[in-house]
Amino acid sequence: MVKPARPHTRFERARIIGARALQIGMGAPLFAKEDDLREAFREELVSLHGHEEAGVRFVLDPLKIALFEYEHELIPIDIDPHEA
Repeated sequence: MVKPARPHTRFERARIIGARALQIGMGAPLFAKEDDLREAFREELVSLHGHEEAGVRFVLDPLKIALFEYEHELIPIDIDPHEA
């Protein structure tokens, strides 16, 4: 993601994350590495699958993945606001 010229509003942030989650849900490739996602959501994976399985399981929620990508500035989507 390109550094935005100004901070996104909550509406722009929601639009970017929602659009990216939809893309991920439809099978688009991820911009985050699988190992980074496993590490970020390790506690959740351990609670769901146990310690042994947490290393091989994967985060499946597109919204969580999109939020992770947004927070780490990996999404190549930005908003072009209309000037009034």
